[in-house]
Amino acid sequence: MRSLTDTELIRELEPVAEANVNRHLGIATEWMPHDYVPWSLGRDFDTVPWEPGQSSLSKAAQIAFEVNLLTEDNLPSYHRVIADGFSQDGAWGTWVHRWTAEEGRHAIAMRDYLMVTRGVDPVALERDRMYQMSRGFDRPGITPLQSMAYVSFQELATRVSHRNTGRFCGEPVAEKLLARVAADENLHMIFYRNLVAAALEIAPSRTVEAIRDEILNFVMPGVGIRDFGRKAIQIARAGIYNLRVHHDDVVAPILRQWRFFDLTGLDAAGEQAREEVATFLAGLDAAAAQQQEKFEHTQARLARRAQALTSV
Repeated sequence: MRSLTDTELIRELEPVAEANVNRHLGIATEWMPHDYVPWSLGRDFDTVPWEPGQSSLSKAAQIAFEVNLLTEDNLPSYHRVIADGFSQDGAWGTWVHRWTAEEGRHAIAMRDYLMVTRGVDPVALERDRMYQMSRGFDRPGITPLQSMAYVSFQELATRVSHRNTGRFCGEPVAEKLLARVAADENLHMIFYRNLVAAALEIAPSRTVEAIRDEILNFVMPGVGIRDFGRKAIQIARAGIYNLRVHHDDVVAPILRQWRFFDLTGLDAAGEQAREEVATFLAGLDAAAAQQQEKFEHTQARLARRAQALTSV
């Protein structure tokens, strides 16, 4: 049987895309960014300059909130990647523009919240935004199937990160805002996850290979943020997003939804790809356990040090 070209595959999937666009439009809830910002707390920065003590957020919460916001800021790059990878015709075009419009609200509301509550240094945030957006985000050579697989995991990862950050903030307005953003991300994930499920029926082995590629090489779109590695470690230590969260709350649930390890009819390359995913998941689970043990050991050591200092 002849393998479909990328263009033919996109055409084959268009009825599924159309059905899922209509599903999304039927259940997506309209919301207004200004309704999630405590405007009465606002003060002019020229009369009351920003100082670190003005934020009610912990340092880890500030970092996670800022990383999530800067990730959302790179929307122009994401729009270009998915528009180039899919199509701007028919249902695909409707989705690409609708998705972009919904994603645009996230940065608006999150930045307004941080400015009004003085959650982070506004000058540092703007400089980091310029740095991040000047670098952009790209996936040269990515296929439509790889793109669908990637955004299935990425949208869920973003949803989990926003939701956990909101909870970690310990501030009701921040939690309400980030829960609202997370709800958008969840609907976006479902759209892409359903497209991959359909692709698994049309081209199972090829789709399994794409899923393998994206699981094994997954990186968050915010990886280009200044000092991302250092910030990611602090976010991981706080339990907001770490290897355990990635394994248990992102990768494993989506694979279960696709019944990935129950698929039949794969060719040799597809079976090999699935075996590679199984091996990788086992390694990820072990690495998550090691990371958690390391964090607990560090926390215990710091607690002992703090106790020793207070007893002097």
